[in-house]
Amino acid sequence: MDFNYTLKYRTFDQLLEDVTIDFNTFALENMIEPQTLIKLARKLNYELGLRINQTKEVLLEVCHNKVKLPDDFYVWNYGMICRDHTESVGYGGMQGGTNIQEIPYREFPATVDQCVAPTVNCRRCNSNPCNHTAACESHVSIVNPIPTAYDPNNPYGDTCIAPRVFMNCIGDKYEIIQVINPGLTRTYRTLVPLRMKASQNIECGCPNLYMNTDSEGWLKDGFLFTTFETGTVYLNYQGELQDDTGNLLVPDHALLNEYYEYALKKRIIENLAMNGEDVAQRLQIIVPAHREARNLALSLVNTPNFKEMEKLWWTNRRAQYAKYYDMFKSYSPNNAYYRRTVSNRIV
Repeated sequence: MDFNYTLKYRTFDQLLEDVTIDFNTFALENMIEPQTLIKLARKLNYELGLRINQTKEVLLEVCHNKVKLPDDFYVWNYGMICRDHTESVGYGGMQGGTNIQEIPYREFPATVDQCVAPTVNCRRCNSNPCNHTAACESHVSIVNPIPTAYDPNNPYGDTCIAPRVFMNCIGDKYEIIQVINPGLTRTYRTLVPLRMKASQNIECGCPNLYMNTDSEGWLKDGFLFTTFETGTVYLNYQGELQDDTGNLLVPDHALLNEYYEYALKKRIIENLAMNGEDVAQRLQIIVPAHREARNLALSLVNTPNFKEMEKLWWTNRRAQYAKYYDMFKSYSPNNAYYRRTVSNRIV
């Protein structure tokens, strides 16, 4: 499995639900405590390594020599300083898109005096081409008044209320608004290396550890500190296995699901045994299956893909060439010195 492998995820609650289906008797008797299994799921994620984590990227705006790292930050892969940017609307000068929102309609003020030409929602209402006020006894009546019956195919509106307001079957009024996203795009022309101090939150092969530049940064207490006061930093990192709401995530893979499920089943049986329940036979069934599922999961996660094997082959080839052939470079027939002497002819 590679870092670039597209892996799907599911929440811990979904995993626990699949486990309780097999232990429906214990679940009905409330003998399964989910809070005792969360730390086990986190341990299993850590056991499978960084390959199952999500690779994410973000732009950080440094202010006063520091910036807060993302909430789901786990391991720093690499980072660069972004400079010399240009701004454009959308992408390529085009708008960034649009969306339709349906929101409840509110009319302000709530009560409108039809004879004094008031304003509704900051607009002058009840006006007509003759500059008369509608709804007065001596003038023209209101055109398209607000309906009192539900008609989904007939939006209402007049010169005061735009014809975009709908009423549902229970009398609630909604207006449909189209929101156009300006889509401001920044294009950075210069990427400057950033030297990082060694930390436990930085991947050991991170190129930022070996760069010789004036700009330096370090991680401390969930913040990125830098030697420059302001700027933009591009960060590529491995994120924590959690969703946007903070729920714990686990991999959703056909060859990894059994490992997680058997691990949780094994812990549930162990907890029941510690509480005096007679579950020895169930434990004898689960332990061998858990061991086999664990070996299969570790084998899958640690198996390199073709590009990694190719990279390893070329690295080994260069190492062997440097060990056995570099010493003969000065005597190579392709050397310019020997080609000169061979080409000389004696007449």
